[in-house]
Amino acid sequence: MLIFGASGAVTRKLTEIGAQHLIDNRNPISLCNVLFVGNLCALILLILIYGRQWNKATLNQLSRKDWVSLTAVAILSGALAPGLIFQALALTGVNNVILVGRLEPPLSLALSVWLLKERVNIWEFMGAIAAFVGVILTIILQPPGETMMKMGGFGLGVGELLAAAGSVAIAASTIIGKKHLSQIPLGIYSIFRTALGTVIFFLIALVLYGSDHFADVLSPFLWQWMFLYGGLIVVVGQSFWIKGLKTSTVSTASLIGSFGPIIGILAAYLILGEAPTLPQYIGGSLILVGIFLGQVGTWSQTSSIADGKVNSTPAQQQVETGMGFKGI
Repeated sequence: MLIFGASGAVTRKLTEIGAQHLIDNRNPISLCNVLFVGNLCALILLILIYGRQWNKATLNQLSRKDWVSLTAVAILSGALAPGLIFQALALTGVNNVILVGRLEPPLSLALSVWLLKERVNIWEFMGAIAAFVGVILTIILQPPGETMMKMGGFGLGVGELLAAAGSVAIAASTIIGKKHLSQIPLGIYSIFRTALGTVIFFLIALVLYGSDHFADVLSPFLWQWMFLYGGLIVVVGQSFWIKGLKTSTVSTASLIGSFGPIIGILAAYLILGEAPTLPQYIGGSLILVGIFLGQVGTWSQTSSIADGKVNSTPAQQQVETGMGFKGI
C-alpha cells in the first residue's frame, strides 16, 4: 500500500523529468507512455502468476454473457478510468486527484444498494455521505485556475472533473463485476481486464492524439525510468499486494487499503513538495471521517461471520474499491 499510495506522485515526477529531456519537442515520459508501458509490465506479471488458470477446461465454462461482462469491465476499469485519471494528473494537483478519487467508494455503495439490492449498515451509510460531501467540497472550493470551467456559479477544475469521471467508470465496472463476474476465476478476470484494457487505451490514444503520441515508447530514456516505475510500482507493488491478499482477511486488507489517501498526500509533499491547500484540508478531513466510519461498518459486518480470505474476484473487488488509484 505504501508503494501504491506513492504512485500518483511518482508518475507526476517522472513526467516532470521527461519535460526536462525533450526529444524533438516531445516529452518521452508522457503520461500515455507511462500508462501503456506500466500496463504491459503488469500484464507480464499477471500472466506469470495466474497463467495456469487460462486452460481450455476453465475457458469452456465461460458463457458469452461472461465475456461481454469481462469486456465491459476491461473497457471501464482497464482503459477508460486509468486514462481519465492520468489525464487528470496532467491538469491538477496530485492531492486533488487522490481526494476526488474517493468519490468511487460511496458511488459504488449507492449503486450496489440501488441496482443489486445490497444491504448496508448505518456506519457504511454515514461514511459514504461524509466522503461524498468531502469530495464535493474539494471540487467546488478550489481556487480559480487556468483549467477551470464555470458551472452553476462555481468554478470547476477540468482535472477534478476528469478524476471524478474516472471514479464513476471504476464504480460502474465494480457493479458489473459484482452482478455478472462473481464466479469468474481471479486470474482470468485480472489478465483479461489488463490485456484488453491496454489494447483499447492504445487504440483510443492513437485516434485522439495520432501515432506520433507513442513515437518515443521505445526510447532508452523512457525505459530507464520505466524500469523504476514498472519494476517498483507495478511488479513489486502488485506482487506484494497479491501475496498479501492471499494471506489476509477481507477486513484487514480493507483497513490497510484505506490508508491510500493519507500515503498519497504524504508522498505528494515529500516527492513533489505539494502541500495540501485549505480546500483539500476541509474536504480531506471529511473524507477521512468517511473512511473511518466505513471501516467501522466493515468490522461490524465481518465480526459476526467467519472472515474469509481475499481469494476470489468479488472479495478483491470489495477491497480494491476503497483503495483508489494504484498506478495502473
